[in-house]
Amino acid sequence: MNKNLTVTKRNGKRESIDLDKIHRVITWAAEGLTNVSVSQVELNSHIQFYDGIRTDDIHETIIKAAADLISEESPDYQYLAAHLAVFHLRKRAYQRFTPPSVFEHVSKMVSKGKYDEHLLEDYSKQEFEEMETFIDHSRDLNFSYAAVKQLEGKYLIQNRVSGEIYESAQFLYLLVSACLFANYDKDVRLDYVKRFYDATSQFKISLPTPIMSGVRTPTRQFSSCVLIEADDSLDSINATASSIVKYVSQRAGIGINAGRIRAMGSNIRGGEAFHTGCIPFYKYFQTAVKSCSQGGVRGGAATVFYPIWHLEVESLLVLKNNRGIESNRVRHLDYGVQLGRLFYQRLIDKKDITLFSPSDTPGLYDAFFEDQDEFERLYHQYEADESIRQTSIPAVRLFSLLMQERASTGRIYIQNVDHCNTHSPFDSKVAPVRQSNLCLEIALPTKPLQHIMDEEGEIALCTLSALNLGAIESLDEIEPLAELAVRALDNLLDYQDYPIIAAEKSSMNRRTLGIGVINYAYYLAKNGVKYSDGSANNLTHKTFEAIQFYLLKASNKLAKERGACPKFNETRYAQGILPLDNYKKSLDTICNEEYHLDWETLRQDIVRDGLRNSTLSALMPSETSSQISNATNGIEPPRGFISIKASKDGILKQVVPEFDKYKENYELLWSIPNNQGYLELVGIMQKFVDQAISANTNYDPKRFEDGKVPMTVLLKDLLMAYKMGLKTLYYHNTRDGADDEKVMEKEDDDCAGGACKI
Repeated sequence: MNKNLTVTKRNGKRESIDLDKIHRVITWAAEGLTNVSVSQVELNSHIQFYDGIRTDDIHETIIKAAADLISEESPDYQYLAAHLAVFHLRKRAYQRFTPPSVFEHVSKMVSKGKYDEHLLEDYSKQEFEEMETFIDHSRDLNFSYAAVKQLEGKYLIQNRVSGEIYESAQFLYLLVSACLFANYDKDVRLDYVKRFYDATSQFKISLPTPIMSGVRTPTRQFSSCVLIEADDSLDSINATASSIVKYVSQRAGIGINAGRIRAMGSNIRGGEAFHTGCIPFYKYFQTAVKSCSQGGVRGGAATVFYPIWHLEVESLLVLKNNRGIESNRVRHLDYGVQLGRLFYQRLIDKKDITLFSPSDTPGLYDAFFEDQDEFERLYHQYEADESIRQTSIPAVRLFSLLMQERASTGRIYIQNVDHCNTHSPFDSKVAPVRQSNLCLEIALPTKPLQHIMDEEGEIALCTLSALNLGAIESLDEIEPLAELAVRALDNLLDYQDYPIIAAEKSSMNRRTLGIGVINYAYYLAKNGVKYSDGSANNLTHKTFEAIQFYLLKASNKLAKERGACPKFNETRYAQGILPLDNYKKSLDTICNEEYHLDWETLRQDIVRDGLRNSTLSALMPSETSSQISNATNGIEPPRGFISIKASKDGILKQVVPEFDKYKENYELLWSIPNNQGYLELVGIMQKFVDQAISANTNYDPKRFEDGKVPMTVLLKDLLMAYKMGLKTLYYHNTRDGADDEKVMEKEDDDCAGGACKI
């Protein structure tokens, strides 16, 4: 090679190519790693040098070469590539490898308008200097390559037009912590800032997309999930659409309850006209959802909920499929179909289901959520009334259509509204749960807005986080992490802005949180137990008992300090009823684990002093945020030892945690023979989780005759989920026959860092 060739540095200056410098950087990146080769990375780079080549281009080529070498045989290339990517990222952000001081960095970013100016108003220079003593930039080197790329693509503050990046990961973690504890007394807040920074930057607590990308910036809306209910009026539907636009633009995933909208052909204005039915209004909601791109962080998305007994249900069930024409399809929304005890019983008894328009059956819609006995009484009454418009359909046929559409699209979801209300932290007589959210893990009360400024309506928000089970060696470690998570998220409720008054009032009155888990598959592998054979049942019971216990204990402690949430009286907790008092008793046949914690004392403390938060737990998908923490997704089994994801940042490979050590213990998704063991585990989790769980069903057609999954199997799993007390079912995944090591999962960051598995 011509030694007179030059490179163009990031600042535009030129200098002679120094191959030794390139070698030194790769050697530095490989330090402490096993089974990696510096020379192999150099050979694979195939850099075509030319005079004036940009150092950026050289570095990106080397990073890609290292990333391409990630394999089961050499998993540590994911860290070599990550180290190179961190080096490159810091050079882009600071024009040097060593980051600036905390005070210098914050001052500069506030002056640029990238960070919220309250940081300099709330914290003194001396406090920033104290933060300097515990920020640890070496933790950047604990990320995998996929994590660095996700940080770079979604979370780090940047100019998405010019591509400029303004920070590295440790500033993100530190300043999120500083923002969330700014309202604490000065004599204790830096201690909380440090503890929360350590927990998040060491991957013990995982944060969702809205918090990671938004807290510390001038934008102040960080709730991952927004639940909006529409009434059966034009004013309410317009208010719903307006609310959708506001919250989609603020990075939130949306749940829309449209079950009240009357069926096509219903009378309006006293018979002056026929109602056009649900589909035109669903299209209206779809337009609202897709109107904003969420600042390039993730695309707008929503799930619409309706009851299975709606008169239009046969038309609604097919809205997402690829058949039909544009006028009778609404494909860019997902759908949640609401079921309950009566309909499962009719399926079992091979009877008919009668369909009604909610507008024709007074009291029926509300009773569906508030009281199953009253619902069944009214349902039978209306069935017997021939003057009421109705249609009957065999339950088997209707359920088969539901499951067929769920199987073909993967994204027709299930909400068991009776479980959402009988096994709920809320008193269903005063605060019924009528819907879930985009990802089917939130179960909160809502009330329709009659207009956009309606103070009586209720938009439910939920703020999320997750505990990394893989980072926990003993269940005793959960208590301090639970307290940190509850305190941080509770502070966030006061810190954030509320663009709609109905959302602010609901949030301030109920103060709902949803703290879940990531890395469950690794947790099982590390403990030598499986999804499929019942061996994980007792461990799961002990673990989720501890999680819910310590979350409740933390919220009770906070209530003693700051007061219970104003609508604590609308919870069952106020009546001394805990999740373990009303779970589905079918679980006792699969798990005999006893309780290990002092629930009776906690019960007394809660009745006496209340809870700061109406809800504490929810198990979300956590796709992207799991990647950031080098963890397996939420509670899901991995598809392969190496996940290969296609994102807007390219192809990202990530190896399951401690693959070399626990390879034989991991149970991969398509090696699990059926859904039973998984659904039983989710049922055990649901016993303690006070909201809901993003649980999936998975099918490999190769296991069945003719390569087709029988309808009997789909219906059996649906009934199994109901029997185990599941409140919701999320994705239906079908194996497509490709080599799992080469399957690319299309990232669709719907909810709290969640993703769709296409």
